Amino acid sequence: KNKMFVKNKIIDQVSILTIQREEALNALNPDVLKELDSMLEKQISDRNVGSIIITGSGEKAFIAGADIKLMMGYDVDQAYEFGKLGQKLTLAIENSSKPVIAAVNGFALGGGCEIAISCHIRYASENAFFAQPEVKLGIIPGWGGTQRLPKIVGKGNATELIIGGHMINSKEALRIGLVNRIVSSEKLIDESINFCKELQKNGPTSISNSLKCINNSYDNSLVDGLEIELEAFSNSFCSEETNEGLSAFVDKRKPKFKK
Repeated sequence: KNKMFVKNKIIDQVSILTIQREEALNALNPDVLKELDSMLEKQISDRNVGSIIITGSGEKAFIAGADIKLMMGYDVDQAYEFGKLGQKLTLAIENSSKPVIAAVNGFALGGGCEIAISCHIRYASENAFFAQPEVKLGIIPGWGGTQRLPKIVGKGNATELIIGGHMINSKEALRIGLVNRIVSSEKLIDESINFCKELQKNGPTSISNSLKCINNSYDNSLVDGLEIELEAFSNSFCSEETNEGLSAFVDKRKPKFKK
């Protein structure tokens, strides 16, 4: 069968999805997008997986964007379908009930930046670079860049990046809040795994409810968002997980949450 573009490795309930197209700096074509999407869905429904890390193979690139040579041949309808595929993947990442961490190990450009910003948390290596360079090619971001970037780094910073099309390094990315942390290249995956292991000590349902409420805060007014939060908060009080978490605290012991 076709070459696999995405490698999956599970370490201590952490699923690491690595894009394997090093020769093309892990650029994304429809095949890679579909494969990453189906691999992601598998990890989300796998009971032995607590959280997911997305990274690129090699030292140079996380994902150096979409496949430009391919896009040259697109008409309006083909571009629409390609955009739709990318948006389907970024929505699947963003709406994952399990935390998805981007371990950005090099260039995250265009579609690569858009995949990183759809993840819940971003760790970057010192040699990571970010850009939405679409305007330099006479196009615009199509996988959520114009929608998600302003929510993460603010309207001014996002506008500068999107209409400027220039690259920023990991230090600048950290300063504007695009990444959560900078880690040396050799420790990037280990640090990402360590964070995921810390998460495993927390209630899995509480984590997925938190992710859902955070995402809802963007689609709703404050009043509606607060109502959704209140419902999720109060409903948790009839769950075993909440009972266990509160009892463990009172008993001064570590909680044993069911996976």
